Amino acid sequence: MCKKRKIIIEILGTILGALIMAIGISLFLLPNQLSSGGVSGIATIAYYIFNFPMGVVIATINIPLFLWAFYKLGKGFVLKSILGTFSLSVFIDILDKLQPLTHDKFLACIYGGIITGFGSAIILKSHSSTGGSEMISNILKKIRPNIRMSYVIMIFDIVVVTLNVIFLGKIEIGLYSGIAIYLMGKIIDIVFEGIYFTKLIIIVSDKNEEISKEIGDVVKRGTTGLYGKGMYTNSEKLVLMCAASRGDVAKVKTVARNIDPKSFIVITNSREVVGLGF
Repeated sequence: MCKKRKIIIEILGTILGALIMAIGISLFLLPNQLSSGGVSGIATIAYYIFNFPMGVVIATINIPLFLWAFYKLGKGFVLKSILGTFSLSVFIDILDKLQPLTHDKFLACIYGGIITGFGSAIILKSHSSTGGSEMISNILKKIRPNIRMSYVIMIFDIVVVTLNVIFLGKIEIGLYSGIAIYLMGKIIDIVFEGIYFTKLIIIVSDKNEEISKEIGDVVKRGTTGLYGKGMYTNSEKLVLMCAASRGDVAKVKTVARNIDPKSFIVITNSREVVGLGF
């Protein structure tokens, strides 16, 4: 993919994500006084206490964050983030004039959390942000690459929701908002990591050659032999490792147990497998 096309896709992804987030906030969360956390959560407090336009408050609070991001992440990221923040602010102020889709707080926190989380994930996938907790998570990701962005966003959002409860004086708001924020974090994880995990199967047996050959012939999956040592028996063993789809797990188990009923099998989720066949 050429650089220009990649930039265009990221810009369109930023705008689309901002629109989806605005739908979740304006048509579900905001009308029910629920907070999505982050800067929009702070803006919700200003909206109900001082009647400030939510979009304007979001844009204003993000200015110092833009300066920090410019120093840490560079001009490209900041320009896309300005676009994302501006788009979110405009979309929220436009959609705020429409009738909310529900006044049931439980439905609002469920659908608002899912929709807002999906929009946020699209923006993060586009290497952009709408400022606030998303921008902070990107900066911390740059400093510590192994950190999970959804965790950073959730922690920041919980703090903001707590402030929301203090200023608006309704515990119920915090409880419902907590559900929305949890769903937002899970949706971000699903979009980034996928919902269908590959299975990693580990087989310990004295009949490795037969099991490996049968898995290759019947299941059409490759296996890798790893040398191990049984600490109880103090004997060396060849341990088979096989990455397989969910549908292949039962077949691999059946092959191993039919050849060696005493085989020891461990099956675990694998977040991602890259290579031949995956």
